[in-house]
Amino acid sequence: MILPVILSGGAGTRLWPLSRELYPKQLLPLTGDETMIQQTAARAAAVAGAGAPIVVCNETHRFLVAEQLREAHQVPAAIILEPVGRNTAPAVAVAALVALEQADDDAADPILLVMPADHLIRDQAGFESAVAAGQRLAAQDYLVTFGISPDRPETGYGYIRQSETLLDEASAATGVAEFVEKPDIKTARQYIDSGNYLWNSGIFMFRAGRYLEELGWLAPAIKEACEAAVLGAKEDLDFLRLDQESFEDCPSDSIDYAVMEKTRAAAVVPLAADWSDVGSWAALHRVAESDAADNVTAGDVITEDTEGCFIYSSGRLVATVGLRGHIVVETADAVMVAAKNRVEDVKKLVQQLKEQGREEPNLHRKVYRPWGSYDSIEVDEGFQVKRITVNPGGVLSLQLHHRRAEHWVVVRGTAKVRRGDETFMLKENESTYIPVETMHRLENPGSEPVELIEVQTGDYLGEDDIERFEDQYGREGTNK
Repeated sequence: MILPVILSGGAGTRLWPLSRELYPKQLLPLTGDETMIQQTAARAAAVAGAGAPIVVCNETHRFLVAEQLREAHQVPAAIILEPVGRNTAPAVAVAALVALEQADDDAADPILLVMPADHLIRDQAGFESAVAAGQRLAAQDYLVTFGISPDRPETGYGYIRQSETLLDEASAATGVAEFVEKPDIKTARQYIDSGNYLWNSGIFMFRAGRYLEELGWLAPAIKEACEAAVLGAKEDLDFLRLDQESFEDCPSDSIDYAVMEKTRAAAVVPLAADWSDVGSWAALHRVAESDAADNVTAGDVITEDTEGCFIYSSGRLVATVGLRGHIVVETADAVMVAAKNRVEDVKKLVQQLKEQGREEPNLHRKVYRPWGSYDSIEVDEGFQVKRITVNPGGVLSLQLHHRRAEHWVVVRGTAKVRRGDETFMLKENESTYIPVETMHRLENPGSEPVELIEVQTGDYLGEDDIERFEDQYGREGTNK
């Protein structure tokens, strides 16, 4: 049996401003109608003999991940919540430990297929063929990685140099001579010319126990911390919440550095499946459908004398004249313009914004919650206006605010409101006022979304001014 493991912990900063820390690229529909994590789950489910996936994600993304999997009719075996990011070696370790715990047979050692949640693979048959080869090698106790045959000198990827040892004739899988870092352009051309290098895809396959065995030899501190984190884990609704203290003590390292570069059991299977990690705007331009001028456009876009550009509008009209090889991305709260050959530096913009303490790296103007979403329409000194949508059956926590009051006006649907000791229904065009320090709750008992306008007033309007008393999503005592 193959057990897919989907790693969904990244922030995708190179795809800012569309990708944000609290709504990263794996949760976006970048290459089709489905989001990247939905595509990944469907790809894994189509593999012969595959079981339900284990998903490892940041705890702040938990409700979005769960909802997107539900929308895609994918039922995970577990959703493991990382309290902090510790890179891929610990993420895979906790998945392996949970996989062994869930195995029907105490002696079973399931084969894990480890996949990042944010990759694009268009050739499913090619992917499944490579996975079948990986399964054969994993059954022989190899730690398998998948390498992409390069079609250009690429400086944004790590490379794998194949050894001369042929391990699987049908797939041309070999041993691994070495892993090499992202090269400069001259070195990348040399790699291409040699014909002996593959791009490192970040996809792996091995037995759960075999990986943990190697990890124990090569990075024992990681294994010990992950064992403690899983041992102290607690079930929280549909999630498995790792023990925070144990996982925070875990060293942060990638599976490449911690294990694959050091093990003597590494094997690489060539993967010819029209793969992309969609890691930058240039990569997204490359995989998207372009027009006769090599422009990729999305949304309300008009171009004149523009070539080789990626232009994205989330709402407003974006018009360009005389651009060559540029990326233009418009969202409700930011516009980013970059030369296509400089897109790797978008992360430097994100770093500047973080240093300035701005919210744009973290949140979109529209923020999703387990009960629905809110959109901050207007913010100024002393007041904020939000458009709030509560999904059918959605219930906000029982809460109060110490420094702000709220005025709610229902514009669509019927809401159930608790205000202090009162409980009443609020219909379209009806309103209510929630004074400072008043306990309150809003819920949608109907079958259609409820929409309302909320006007906040006070001397502090931050989202952390909230005290939760009851919450059906397990957020009591938090301000998240």
